Amino acid sequence: MSLLAESKRVAAEFEYVDDDVRKAVVEFIDEMNEGLEKNATLMSQIPTYVTAVPNGTEKGLYLAVDLGGTNFRVCSIQLHGDTTFSLTQSKVAIPKELMEAKTATELFSFLAKQIEIFLKTHHEDHFEKHIKRRMTASTPEGYRNLEYFKLGFTFSFPVHQVGINRGTLIRWTKGFNIADAVGQDVCVMLQREIDLLKLPVTVAALVNDTVGTLMARSYTSPGKTGTLLGAIFGTGTNGAYVEKLSKITKPMDGHFDESTGDMVVNTEWGSFDNNLKVLPNTPYDAILDKDSVNPGIQMFEKRISGMFLGEILRIALVEMVKKPEIPLFSDVNSSSNDYHSTTTIAESAALYKQWGVDSSILSIAEADNSVGLRVLRQEIEKSLGVSAPSIEDAQAVKEIAHAIGKRAARLAGVAIGAIVLQTGRLGSLTVQPPKPSSEIVSDIKSLHLQDAAAATVNKLADAALPLTGAPVSEDDVIDIGVDGSLVEFYPGFEDYMREALRAMEGIGAAGERRIRIGIAKDGSGVGAALIALVAARMEKPEDHVNELRKKLVEVEDAIEE
Repeated sequence: MSLLAESKRVAAEFEYVDDDVRKAVVEFIDEMNEGLEKNATLMSQIPTYVTAVPNGTEKGLYLAVDLGGTNFRVCSIQLHGDTTFSLTQSKVAIPKELMEAKTATELFSFLAKQIEIFLKTHHEDHFEKHIKRRMTASTPEGYRNLEYFKLGFTFSFPVHQVGINRGTLIRWTKGFNIADAVGQDVCVMLQREIDLLKLPVTVAALVNDTVGTLMARSYTSPGKTGTLLGAIFGTGTNGAYVEKLSKITKPMDGHFDESTGDMVVNTEWGSFDNNLKVLPNTPYDAILDKDSVNPGIQMFEKRISGMFLGEILRIALVEMVKKPEIPLFSDVNSSSNDYHSTTTIAESAALYKQWGVDSSILSIAEADNSVGLRVLRQEIEKSLGVSAPSIEDAQAVKEIAHAIGKRAARLAGVAIGAIVLQTGRLGSLTVQPPKPSSEIVSDIKSLHLQDAAAATVNKLADAALPLTGAPVSEDDVIDIGVDGSLVEFYPGFEDYMREALRAMEGIGAAGERRIRIGIAKDGSGVGAALIALVAARMEKPEDHVNELRKKLVEVEDAIEE
């Protein structure tokens, strides 16, 4: 078999057609509702105790830290109250040994040390001064911590949350595996190490990065209906959305504000369909899962997120290299290679190392339309350890990388579409196009027929909508905030997501046009700051504050006497 034919065959294994999309949406909604009804389900559907989203007028200076995967960020955010903010940040890679440390103390002491370094560098005045408190009526909590920072802790792993700053770790994901941390309160572990360093910092809020993305998007893009969903498509993937409190029927511990009737729910959708009822499962997916640190779980994430896509590509290429009849990364002599050099694979090549290939190569492959695929060939040499790859080699890599990336984007579309449908935000698909022909489209769509014939009619109606020029008013927009390297840098990722949305029953082209997807830049940091602000507003005066008030009254009485 020729290399071109084999690469097309492998790419075809990653096809994820419209019917697959529709089946996955139904299963996704079923698992969402199961998670709202009880604990210990595939999709955890974790209540976050955040019951409102920002409106862009919030003000203040807050600290945020973000443990989201391979890096740890420390930020200070000044909210200006006009949908804008100023951000100062530092970032450090998490040492591999700390991701699998023997004790949680090793990891959390490292995190606290990074906070100390940040404060010394960027807020020396706060760090050096003595901690003081002042009575004030200008803050919601009744006093101001002059030198204490309220900190929002973005912790992007499954936790059982029992308050806005309380939550126990359920399990690690994204390559972390520290056994003694499971079941422990992550805020307490971080606060303990902060206190040992005598830092002027209080962990005020526990934040999932997707919740932060939702909050940040709401702050910077306020609208009449508010942002529905915050989603991450980066090293990992997850989503948090605004759900009706009435739909959350499982027990919830802890205090929260019930007046809004809503609560932000952290789906933990990375574990959607761990049983593989509807998810695609190629031989390469199976190899990746078997050799991972958490086989059998996070199956949705393993097909979407940046941590895994490069590995899927690597495995597929290795399986092709193993076939002597397939001339991938090999040639008989240099005359067939326009580099005039024989293609070889180094013994120490990243191609042969588990997790050796970064997912960024997929973006490069997708974007490269240069003559002779020169850019991709250079990347193959650099990232895979293959010297003098041929044009045919690059074409094979591009074909397979495209298929893997497109499948990931369509799966991402499944998650977004399922949440739009679950929340009923689309309502009735009302459009007001300028042409009378659109009235026919609206009538067809309102029939809500469920048989195969209706599906065909829906497709015809959806196809006709763009021709009518139907406008979408601001009131009809469903706002989605996203963040992460895939959605930001992979060419066409959003287009492929939208392609999947148009394929869904109940959304179609009319509904897809109403969904606005926007980047929530710095979502985890700004969002964490916003939730720290929310936590401050919810905070009840502690006993030591009442004692302080009593002492002040005693002093005033003594002066008067």
